[in-house]
Amino acid sequence: MHRVGRDFSDDNEWTMDMADRVKGKVALVTGAASGMGAADIRLLAEEGASVVGCDVDKARLDALVDELRGEGLAVTAATLDVSDPDAWTDVVRFTEETYGPISILVNNAGVYVTPGVEDTDQSTWDRTIGINQSGVFYGMRATIPSMRRAGGGSIVNIASIHGIVGTELATAYHASKGAVRSLTKQAACQYGVENIRVNAIDPGIIETAIVANARQFVDLEPMKSLIPLKRFGDAREIANGVLFLGSDESSFITGTDLVIDGGMIAIQ
Repeated sequence: MHRVGRDFSDDNEWTMDMADRVKGKVALVTGAASGMGAADIRLLAEEGASVVGCDVDKARLDALVDELRGEGLAVTAATLDVSDPDAWTDVVRFTEETYGPISILVNNAGVYVTPGVEDTDQSTWDRTIGINQSGVFYGMRATIPSMRRAGGGSIVNIASIHGIVGTELATAYHASKGAVRSLTKQAACQYGVENIRVNAIDPGIIETAIVANARQFVDLEPMKSLIPLKRFGDAREIANGVLFLGSDESSFITGTDLVIDGGMIAIQ
């Protein structure tokens, strides 16, 4: 499939092969063993990127990567605890040795916890902030020098609509995702001059293992009535946003949020 448009710099027509939207780029994706991260590494690889998928769940990640490599995709696995800054240094080095300098970073790894303010103990707070917030900071800090060597790049931080609006629960989660949005804007301002773009995606309710587990304890179906599209999202729909922001199609977009929630916060 080809998209035909106009190159306004010289008024010549241009075409883009939509099967190679990130061809030649090197991508590093965290939380890649399942859910949105798994959809990200598959789509980025299908569209031509060489991808290192990272996760703490080595067995599940290895199984997924073996499957993708069996389909002829350029995907490699790396074990990574995003809350460990030294581990980030190692995985960036590994990625460069395997494929070259990194041009796309997707900070997808995260945890969701439900306690409110008074019920959030110190260990829950520290773990959630360590993964969801500090993990994003460590990832950007470790990867930006590699992007500089690549001549630029795109960082996609997975935040949440819960970084925009509040609910009655999930204090640490809300705090961490709000921080990710702010980190995104600051880094975009700092590194735009080096052709390094930084954007956030704010998913709504997405059909992942977290939602599947929640269904065991609560009926989620009534929540669909709060969404204009009357359904929950699919991980591939988040991956489509990641692909767009990681590709050169979004070359004039930085420091902003792409909300992918079926319209949920539009009516809150």
